[in-house]
Amino acid sequence: MKKYSFFKKRFQLAFVLLLFTFGCNTEELLNPAPPTSLSDLEAFDTPERVLQQVNGLYATLKGGQFLGGRMQVYHDVRGEDFQNRLGNGVTALFTWQYNQLASNAEPLNAWSQGFLTINRCNVLLQGLIDNPNAVGAELADDYRAEARFVRAVTYYHLVNLYARPFAFQNGNTPGLPLRLVAETSPANRDLARSTVAQVYEQILSDLTFAEQNLPLNYSTPVLNATRAHRNTAIAFKTRVLLAMQRYADVVTEARKIVAQTAAPFSATSGVPHALEANIRTVFTSPYTGPEAILSMPFNTNDLPGVQNSLNHYFTQPGSGDNFGNGEYYLDRGTQGILNNAAFTASDARRTQLTLTVGAAPNNLTYLTKFPRNPAIDWVPLTRYSEVLLNYAEALVRTTNTVDATALALLNAVRGRSAPGAIYASFGTADELLNAILLERRIELMGEGFRGIDITRLQLPLPAKTGVLGSVPIGGEQYIFPIPQAELDNNRLMVQNRPL
Repeated sequence: MKKYSFFKKRFQLAFVLLLFTFGCNTEELLNPAPPTSLSDLEAFDTPERVLQQVNGLYATLKGGQFLGGRMQVYHDVRGEDFQNRLGNGVTALFTWQYNQLASNAEPLNAWSQGFLTINRCNVLLQGLIDNPNAVGAELADDYRAEARFVRAVTYYHLVNLYARPFAFQNGNTPGLPLRLVAETSPANRDLARSTVAQVYEQILSDLTFAEQNLPLNYSTPVLNATRAHRNTAIAFKTRVLLAMQRYADVVTEARKIVAQTAAPFSATSGVPHALEANIRTVFTSPYTGPEAILSMPFNTNDLPGVQNSLNHYFTQPGSGDNFGNGEYYLDRGTQGILNNAAFTASDARRTQLTLTVGAAPNNLTYLTKFPRNPAIDWVPLTRYSEVLLNYAEALVRTTNTVDATALALLNAVRGRSAPGAIYASFGTADELLNAILLERRIELMGEGFRGIDITRLQLPLPAKTGVLGSVPIGGEQYIFPIPQAELDNNRLMVQNRPL
């Protein structure tokens, strides 16, 4: 296996540059960048060049406007745990305020980067069909699986930002255009929206194919943490099925990589995933421990870009290493996680992953999961702790009991950081379920989960200080608007409307 490179692709392929997806302005839409010297045939003439394209899928996925930072920020600041400090209109202020417009840059940039990623997946898939001898058959299936996995991850994040949750009207609301063929010109840009249910079915189809064809593992811990393998697809399926409220299926998938019914929990096949002993280790170099299922890697030559990184948004303001721009701080109000009794003063996620700056009563508390400046911290996309919490929630919902395994899963995650605050038991299934949902807020804070958890549970977006009220599930600002550029260039696209 060739060593995986984190650097951007050295060759920019002609058919990748000629994308249907939208750039930052109309001129770029109508006059895409000219082709480079590599022809379509040359792009597949050596195994090294094919691998380069595979690596490029991850490079595009982790773009700063997508899963290298911005996508996680959008989903998190829509929740109740972050307050905006600077009022900067280009750093998710309108998302935090529930006031995005179709003409704003942020809906356009996330949409463009997402569909750029999708099209690059489609280009690779088509190239492997057109060039059957480019690599061996087994390796070609591996690459197809990686492309379909990346496409699934991309569609999942897009559908959760630009469309209503699956549980609302059972997915029978407008979703996204399902672009499943390679586009090398604007010729096929007119494509209607599929339903949310149809988008989710495509996501599941891609993930199932990925699970069946991805390798069990790679040759190094770095590769196991940065390229999809079989357990990566299984882990992500638990997240998708949770959003679809297919809880029995979540249990089935989770048991593939969580074989035990009591701690310590671990994956017994493929990459041997397990919880790290210390939560700080998850967010500290080399970022390749057993808890890392898939991460977006960065280094000084490959950064998420100005005003994109999680460091910029969440880390305390200042200059130099271990500082960011402090765009958002943790809410100290009654609804914020800092004020919740379950987030104890001795919890390692409070003592090691947050920092309070200044003197009371004007002190502010920041999230320090991503302290490095420049932003070279790897961004976790999927961690083993998430899988354990997905599994626990699904068990309670399917059994409607204080399930012993669910309690053990919850306490495994909680006990790692707050060993003196584990739960002995609960009086009702609802009490256990609420504790699991609360633990998700604490454990996954700043990693892009809270907004999706709110919408998948069909809760209103919360009222916040400085924001005019909550937003119901049918409200116009419950989801992002479709970018105006998409409406202008896709005659079959329709805008999101209140329901």
